[in-house]
Amino acid sequence: MKRRDFVQLCAASAAGATLPDAARASTLAAHMYARVKLVDDRGEPLRVDSLVAGQTYVFDYPFAATPCFLLRLAKPLAAGIVLHTESGEPYVWSGGVGATKSVVAYSAICAHKMTYPTRQVSFIGYRDAPSPVAGPGKVITCCSDRSVYDPAEGAKVVSGPAPQPLATILLEHDAKADETFAVGALGGEKFAEFFRKYSFRLQLEMGNRSRASVDGTAPVRLLDNYSAQWAKC
Repeated sequence: MKRRDFVQLCAASAAGATLPDAARASTLAAHMYARVKLVDDRGEPLRVDSLVAGQTYVFDYPFAATPCFLLRLAKPLAAGIVLHTESGEPYVWSGGVGATKSVVAYSAICAHKMTYPTRQVSFIGYRDAPSPVAGPGKVITCCSDRSVYDPAEGAKVVSGPAPQPLATILLEHDAKADETFAVGALGGEKFAEFFRKYSFRLQLEMGNRSRASVDGTAPVRLLDNYSAQWAKC
């Protein structure tokens, strides 16, 4: 960890230390997965400064079939927001990484009916501009069920039927090398439910690779290049 931007998990732990003893004891722990380096379309380490604020980027993690959003927001993000899973378990969101603390990642699986970006179409993504569903914008919206999440506050639910925030993907930024890694997930994961619901589709599309853990590197692409169509609402 030395000379490295703190892992989001460390920030979460520090924030959790400020909670009352009873709350801290019941705070949901992070689920650590493989440490995977985020790379660009040339296979080079993804540079934080190359991310454009307002764009929706996608990478697959922690499994080959589970896409995640990577966003660079327009302002630094404060750590320490307490969120809750669908079952009521509290956890502490740890803010952004990078020099400006404005880079975040979330599972792209909607917490309501598990809508997600496929290779054919995506009904979920970050809306920087106003729209009938996104309101003033700067939110993640799911057009299939009209759930809206605020990525600046741990992807908490702003409106719609989603019962919990999107799961946070924990990031680690090595400031000296300017390299970013995905290392785990925090919050209400939907991966097991996702595989149960879409098992037939994923088997047809990816075979047994769909449940394979991502290892080594994860390419990051614009959502426009990840999905052939992007339904906006």
